[in-house]
Amino acid sequence: MDEYTFTENFNNQGWPCKTYLCYEVERLDGDATIPLDEYKGFVRNKGLGQPEERCHAELYFLGKIRSWNLDQNQHYRLTCFISWSPCYDCAQKLTTFLKENRHISLHILASRIYTNNRFGCHQSGLCELQAAGARITIMTFEDFKHCWETFVDHKGKPFQPWEGLNVKSQALCAELQAILKTQQN
Repeated sequence: MDEYTFTENFNNQGWPCKTYLCYEVERLDGDATIPLDEYKGFVRNKGLGQPEERCHAELYFLGKIRSWNLDQNQHYRLTCFISWSPCYDCAQKLTTFLKENRHISLHILASRIYTNNRFGCHQSGLCELQAAGARITIMTFEDFKHCWETFVDHKGKPFQPWEGLNVKSQALCAELQAILKTQQN
């Protein structure tokens, strides 16, 4: 992805309309992890005004995973860096996927929390996803830097954090912990 697309969509200060999901896969072999570079990349949602049918980034990602036909006798860790945390429906589909694929673990690192619902169902979707075994966290400076170095065509430029990145990450982390803690009580 280009520099502008990354900054525009992952900057945790803004409210972009698109969702980008960067992913990488590792095979777990005892205490060792083996990166599978052939399963590394990014997808984005398709929204209104686009020729294709509307589809969230998480659903594109699930389609990709299924097409890989990962060996069920091996264990894998999928790490997703996503510009918005999953909505309720996507969280439900990810939960179902994890329950059907016990050989796969999922770590979601979100730039910001999707809370665009006055009934709070998106938050309950995150709780159900965590209960299914997914690890859900907020992206930190190191995570943004990793994405920059791994998924962005940065032309040799180092990652330049935007003003307020750390403060916003800490606030979102506290908000996410409060959401996920409600499930445990």
